[in-house]
Amino acid sequence: MTATYPTVLVIGATGRFAGLVVPELARRGARLRALIRDPAKVDAAQGSGISEAVIGDLRNRESLDEAVRGVDGVFHIGPALAPDEAALGITLIEAARRAGVRKFVFSSVAQPTNTRLKNHASKIPVEDALYSSTLDYTILHPVNFMQNIASAWPSIIETGVFSEPFPKTAKVARVDYRDVAEVAAIALTSDRLSYATLELAAEGRPSREEIATLMSEALGRPIVAGEPSFEAWAKAARHGYSDRQLALLSKVHEHYALYGLGGNSLTLRAALGREPRTLRSYVEELAQQAA
Repeated sequence: MTATYPTVLVIGATGRFAGLVVPELARRGARLRALIRDPAKVDAAQGSGISEAVIGDLRNRESLDEAVRGVDGVFHIGPALAPDEAALGITLIEAARRAGVRKFVFSSVAQPTNTRLKNHASKIPVEDALYSSTLDYTILHPVNFMQNIASAWPSIIETGVFSEPFPKTAKVARVDYRDVAEVAAIALTSDRLSYATLELAAEGRPSREEIATLMSEALGRPIVAGEPSFEAWAKAARHGYSDRQLALLSKVHEHYALYGLGGNSLTLRAALGREPRTLRSYVEELAQQAA
């Protein structure tokens, strides 16, 4: 980076995933700015290490211009399943370019060119905008997040069943988003990952049966793998998704049912300079928290 201690704008800093990037950047001495829609979240953001909060929205060009003014780098993860996700990413890239931002890290998705999955393909225009810019970009392609298991953990503890709406034998690559966050921070505070497009996965492609076995071992009691219908899963999950978002998610799970999800740990290991976090260690952490 040009600055010894760069200023980095974190989009989604109060969210589950971008919020994991904040401590990694702070650990590397970055000064952190956040674009926050809800003023009520400013105190929480500043308590997490954010130095400055700009109240605004990705859909508001004026607030975007204010947010990127004077920053050295931008971390962006788009709002999941938003119908205008691609347009929002492109607008942010344009604002960064106008402001003279140097580095831009985009947390995309594994297999964005899998156009059967519209929420994956929505990342393509954003990636294209980066490839067609003068920004020093790093594009991250993480597979299924281990943190999604944490969302289901209370139900797993209560019922003894780990359910996802695709076959329990389907092989799905997973990654701990804390590792993705560390890669993002490396990219924003050094030049080692400049102009890289990186597939990010932990070792292996565990089935839900295998994950349930890990849970059983960590908890010391049986956990079984459930196979609910998508409709039953969506009702139990109660995430507040719209009909459109549920339709997109159902296509993802249909793909997992037919093909699973591939992923190779080589790139993540090289980017981190260490072994990636394992699914076993992640499940053991969850079990310790529940003890």
